[in-house]
Amino acid sequence: MLDTITLENGHLTGVQQAQYWRDGFLFPLPAISPKAALTARTELEDVEATWREADLPHPLNTYKRVNAHVVMPMAARVAQDPAILDVIEGILGPDILIYSTEFFIKEPNTRQIVSMHQDLTYWGLGAIDGLVTAWIALSPATPASGCMDFVAASHKNAILEHEDSFDPDNLLSRGQEVKVDVKPEDKTAIEIHPGQMSLHHGLTIHGSGPNTSDDRRIACVVRYIRPDMAQEVGGKDYAMHARGTDTHGNFIHVPVPEQNFAPEALTLYDEIRDQQARVMMKGAKGSTEIYA
Repeated sequence: MLDTITLENGHLTGVQQAQYWRDGFLFPLPAISPKAALTARTELEDVEATWREADLPHPLNTYKRVNAHVVMPMAARVAQDPAILDVIEGILGPDILIYSTEFFIKEPNTRQIVSMHQDLTYWGLGAIDGLVTAWIALSPATPASGCMDFVAASHKNAILEHEDSFDPDNLLSRGQEVKVDVKPEDKTAIEIHPGQMSLHHGLTIHGSGPNTSDDRRIACVVRYIRPDMAQEVGGKDYAMHARGTDTHGNFIHVPVPEQNFAPEALTLYDEIRDQQARVMMKGAKGSTEIYA
C-alpha cells in the first residue's frame, strides 16, 4: 500500500499539479477518512438491500451506474465533500460542477473487466481539459481486486478510435476499447484503499482487470467539470453545482436529492438519462441495460 500523497493545507502543491498534467493521473490522494468510506459503503449496501426488489422504473444497477447523485443523497454528499473539492480545485479552478457520479462495483471472484478506453470518447464534450475524474475507493482496489491501470501521458492524444464489444463482462456502457496496442509495461497499477482516491484526465487511457479477491471492489466515481465546458452533440446537458459560480449557463443545474429515489428525482433522472443516452449511444450497433 502506497502512502497517501501529502497535500499543502488540503490542496495540491504546484509540483503535484504539474505531475497530474504530465502523466494524466495522480494517486494515491486523500479523499475522505477510512471511517467515512466505511459509512458510505454501508449506506450503499443498505440501499442495495432495501431497494433491489423495490418497484423502481429501472433496475437498481442503472441508478448506481448512471447519475447516482440525482437520486441518492449519499452519492451527492460524497461528490460535494469539501476536502475532495479542495483537491479538484487544483486541477479545474474555483468553479466546479458535478457532471456525473456512479458506483463501479466488481463482485468478488468474478470476470467483469473494464477495457482500455478514454472516458471522453462518447460524452459529446470534445477533447477537453476541463474535466477530471475522481475515483474514490470504498473498498480496497488492488491488482487482485481489479484496480485501474493508467497509461502515462496518454491524455496528450486526441480522442482515439474505439471499437464497441457490448461484452456482458465489460462494465462500460458500450464495452468500448481503444484501438491501440497497450503493452503491459505501459500500464501503471492504481492501487488505492478506502478513503483514498485517484484523479485522471478524460483522455487518459485506462482500464481494469477482474476481481479475483474475496471482497467486493467498490468505487464512487465522480466526474467534475468547469462551467465553461459545453455539450457539443446533444441538445442540452445537466450538472450539479459543487463550488464557486456558473456564469455560463451551459448546463441545467440539478438539485441535491433529499431522500433516496423520491418521485420528483426519478422523473428528473429519466429526463437526464434520455438526453445523455442520445449522446452516449449515438451510432451504437448494440444496446446496454444502463442506457436502454
